[in-house]
Amino acid sequence: MTLSSKLRPFGLRDKLGYLFGDFGNDFTFILSSSFLLKFYTDVMDVPAAIVGVIMMIARFVDAFTDVTVGRLCDRSRATPQGKFKPWILRACVPVAVASFLIYQSGLRHLPLAFKVGYLFVTYILWGSVFYTAVNIPYGSMASAISSDPGDRQSLSTFRSVGSLLAGLVIGAGVPMLAYDQVEGNTILNGARFTALAGAFSVLAVVCHLLCYFLVTERVRAGQESESRKVSIRQMLINAISNRALIAIIAASIVNLLATLTLQSMANYVFPNVYRSTQAQSVATFLMTGGMLFSAAFAKPLTQRLGKAEVSGGANAVAAAICLLLYVLRPQNVWVYVLLSTVNFMALGVFTMVSWALITDVIDHQEILTGVREDGSVYALYSFARKLGQAASAGLSGFLLSAIGYSQETAFDPGVVHGIYSIATLLPAVGFAILAAILFFWYPLKKTLVESNVLELKKRHENG
Repeated sequence: MTLSSKLRPFGLRDKLGYLFGDFGNDFTFILSSSFLLKFYTDVMDVPAAIVGVIMMIARFVDAFTDVTVGRLCDRSRATPQGKFKPWILRACVPVAVASFLIYQSGLRHLPLAFKVGYLFVTYILWGSVFYTAVNIPYGSMASAISSDPGDRQSLSTFRSVGSLLAGLVIGAGVPMLAYDQVEGNTILNGARFTALAGAFSVLAVVCHLLCYFLVTERVRAGQESESRKVSIRQMLINAISNRALIAIIAASIVNLLATLTLQSMANYVFPNVYRSTQAQSVATFLMTGGMLFSAAFAKPLTQRLGKAEVSGGANAVAAAICLLLYVLRPQNVWVYVLLSTVNFMALGVFTMVSWALITDVIDHQEILTGVREDGSVYALYSFARKLGQAASAGLSGFLLSAIGYSQETAFDPGVVHGIYSIATLLPAVGFAILAAILFFWYPLKKTLVESNVLELKKRHENG
């Protein structure tokens, strides 16, 4: 792997460009993970369990599409723009269009079988085809922008800020603009939601284009020819033998299960339990602000203690707060908002670090195998994240169906009680498991990461 001296130095332009990349990704991803279940249960009148099953089936398709795109990235030759940036340019419009097609409220009166089939096709096109084609190259690109661990941590932080900004726009904007008060109940307006989905798709394209034009790929893989010779079978064998990769895959699944359950169930807790979408919008601002506040502490904490160590501690705190919310069951919505904000401050530290963890794993894979496989390793990691997304949607859908949730029962006392339990207890268990994985299974603690960086530096200088 070599670092081109002819290109401009790494700087703020790259960080902002990488921020816009995840801003664009999450205009469609967060919309899906947070509101797709709500839209299809409350607007399209599709049972929650069916929506969950479709999302889970799509993730099995991703097992093939993620790895395929990752391998294509690794095997492709670098262009003057790099290996990964061209993919973002190709896929940014199709992924935005596919996302918009999912949320067509005008089809809500059609037969259930048609709506289920329509969701299946459009969701597969969005998530398993086009989102994969833009997200795998985007995530892999971090290690091609700079080889310096400090720069990569900065990219992780800026990427997380991009995601938070998208989450803020969606999480605050949808409750403010897409709900109506009907006979004292808070109801999602399908037509306005469809219009918002279209606006978010346009913004996604703009952000992806900004990423493409602002970011520069500098690092060229010196092992490019060897990478082409590695078969998928050998790549999977290499992955299985990498304890760090297997641990981070497990951590990613659990993380998405817990985090996305918090996000998606918020769309039931605030309108159905507390009957206040105004509080949901305020909560989104406060939680996002709390996570951004945490960003100031993430880098100095990880430099002193290590990324895995800090991440494990942050998730332990989040687990404790979710458990406290489950036990207390506050009647006042602002008490719930306050504790949730503290929870997201803890999660913010982990979020700012999480994307740097996978670059450590990619380095470790090169140490073990002698081959640089950024795209393939990131593809496996991305697939794990999608499994977590599917697990969250599937489990939440099944549990909502189990407590009897439907358009007619959405405000029944027993159903409301069940919604709150799902929204607090499930994340508490998930964050506790995640902390245990990072503390006891994931091996890339501070000392080993620093050793790997020095070893790769020697190899690249001698190679």
